[in-house]
Amino acid sequence: MTTHYDQSTQAGSPAAWAPPAAAAPPSHRAGRPKEPFVHRLWRGRPEDPRWARPALLGLLAATFLLYLYNLSASGYANSFYSAAVQAGSRSWKAFFFGSLDAGNAITVDKPSAFLWPMELSVRIFGLNSWAILTPEVLMGVGTVAVVYAAVRRRFSPVAGLVAGAVLALTPVAALMFRFNNPDAMLALLMALACYFVVRAVEDGRTKWLVWAGAAIGFAFLAKTLQAFLILPPLAIVHAVCAPVTLKKRLGQLALATAALVVSGGWWVAIVELWPASSRPYIGGSQNNSFLELTFGYNGLGRINGDETGSVGGGGGAGGSGRWGATGWDRMFSSEIGSQISWLLPATLILLVAGLWATRKMRRTSVTRASFLVWGGSLLITMVVFSYMAGIFHQYYTVALAPCLAAVIGMGAGLLWERRTEIWASITLAASVVAAAAWGYVLLNRTSTYLPWLKWLVLIGGLAAALGLAFAGRLSRQLALGAAAVGLVAALAGPAAYTLSTVDSAHTGSIPTAGPAGASMMGFGGGRMGGGMRGGMPGGQGRQGQGQNGNGNAQGQNGNGFPGGGTGGFPGGGMPGQNGSTQGRQNGNGFPGGGRMGEGGMGGGMGAGGLLNGANVSSAAKKLLEENASRYTWVAASIGSQNAASYQLATGDPVMAIGGFNGTDPSPTLAQFKKYVEDGKIHYFIAGGGMGGSSNGTASQISSWVQKNFKKVTVGSATFYDLTQRTSS
Repeated sequence: MTTHYDQSTQAGSPAAWAPPAAAAPPSHRAGRPKEPFVHRLWRGRPEDPRWARPALLGLLAATFLLYLYNLSASGYANSFYSAAVQAGSRSWKAFFFGSLDAGNAITVDKPSAFLWPMELSVRIFGLNSWAILTPEVLMGVGTVAVVYAAVRRRFSPVAGLVAGAVLALTPVAALMFRFNNPDAMLALLMALACYFVVRAVEDGRTKWLVWAGAAIGFAFLAKTLQAFLILPPLAIVHAVCAPVTLKKRLGQLALATAALVVSGGWWVAIVELWPASSRPYIGGSQNNSFLELTFGYNGLGRINGDETGSVGGGGGAGGSGRWGATGWDRMFSSEIGSQISWLLPATLILLVAGLWATRKMRRTSVTRASFLVWGGSLLITMVVFSYMAGIFHQYYTVALAPCLAAVIGMGAGLLWERRTEIWASITLAASVVAAAAWGYVLLNRTSTYLPWLKWLVLIGGLAAALGLAFAGRLSRQLALGAAAVGLVAALAGPAAYTLSTVDSAHTGSIPTAGPAGASMMGFGGGRMGGGMRGGMPGGQGRQGQGQNGNGNAQGQNGNGFPGGGTGGFPGGGMPGQNGSTQGRQNGNGFPGGGRMGEGGMGGGMGAGGLLNGANVSSAAKKLLEENASRYTWVAASIGSQNAASYQLATGDPVMAIGGFNGTDPSPTLAQFKKYVEDGKIHYFIAGGGMGGSSNGTASQISSWVQKNFKKVTVGSATFYDLTQRTSS
């Protein structure tokens, strides 16, 4: 079949590029009965070959089964958000605000929309790993479908299938579409926005751009300002390329902006106007304001590293900070590369080739607009991620995956159709070489993981590139064979890492894809293995060297990590799962052994960490469940991860003092005393959280509790019974 590219008005444009048919599909024409939905679903577009729609449905089914495999191994995944899901499944007030507990003491540090599908699922199916994570899997399948649909509109079914397969087999996508962080919903909605803009450029209808604005607005309610990163390329492409007058284009952009404000602003307006005394405290803010959270901790602070209440930012451009080195090569680094960058060099080549090939097309070319929409979104997000000095985690890069996959599918499809032209066949071969060579480099970073695979990728890619370089002179069968080998070589590395990802459990706040040790990010320039296996430095102490981690850089005396100070991170390391703590200069390690001053991160093994939850023993669970119905909160604990673990274990609300880091000023000491006086809290759990400074709210509460209430030790965990004062 002939691919429907845009026809250029310039002389010398390829005659094989036929304009798309203007008429509606036969089944939709006036006077003809409309086909049943099932028939249309199976048959697909009238011009598609018979195999196209079954192949798409097969891809979606395979993605669903792949992402569903071993799903329950991750348990509650990020217990911080799972606790919020549990709360929202029991309280509609917690559902709306995104409260961490059903007592509505404090919210999570994000808007609540991304929690809603999981909370509805748990209301229906009960609290379990499948009910929490299956909605994320469905979002992954939906994102694959959206990317296919966007690419297929102007390119061949094969191009759409390649794009969908690339997305499904991207390691960080396989990670986050099986995890309960906000990024799954964000990726789906941003992909939808790109799709709607392409549709708007295609026919000039206002509704598509309004839908794009609504998608971005709702994405804001998933992960605030990150949703706005792609706004510049989307707005510019429509303003320049839409097939309507300039006046109408500007009017459409105004309507889309209004849709964005309404879809994203209604919830914000309600939260800001709601009396603070009758809603939960806004977690992550210092002034109980969602707007402050949006533009501070979750907004500009992520860019410049100035995040009040956070654990600190990163380094400057090219520098080495607590969240990894910044700079143009950040996406290719040992910390990030294996998550997303497998096909990134090839993507950049294909993007340039696509823009070059479409340079002479008319202004309204949808083919060129597609490259600009997806390629522009990819580039602007990648640049921001590369240079942001604030909190940055490897899994953020899932936002790049749909854009990368779409550009791969479109670029490969366009060059394949033009393979008889020397430049196109050479460029296609070069993209395969880039994918194979970079795949070899990434696989070589974990030399003990499938050591034979890197050679298969490199040799197979080079052989395929040789065939593709002469694809225009080969028979169609030989050219297809070379293309198939090239595709397998390009996808072998990310596919292997994806299989390792779905075969592993992922918990805590910083999950990573791939085999253990494949992606290591540290603090203060060090590195950590997947799932927080390395160390966190304090005052001039060496980092703890966890299993598969090798960070050993000196700690920095920076904000949030004061060297040896009360409530700071002392010289010991911060081990993650299966990690060990070494190099305990100037202090004890975290989370076990020793305390960090009053209200700091402490001591017993029962206390959770800043980034991982606690192990709750059956004896501790039994203690908290006794007479639980008498209290609004069965316990209170510093830091959300610690509180979340006990809440998930008991099913009863646990107050998180100070929010995620333990640094939010909520509740105040006076408020906490009032809760205790009114009999609303039963126990205080020692340890957990960062705690802040010695005169911070969390430290004040901890000191007051320790001086005035009876200590109860259960195994290695320490509790204070707030109903029993000491004699002093």
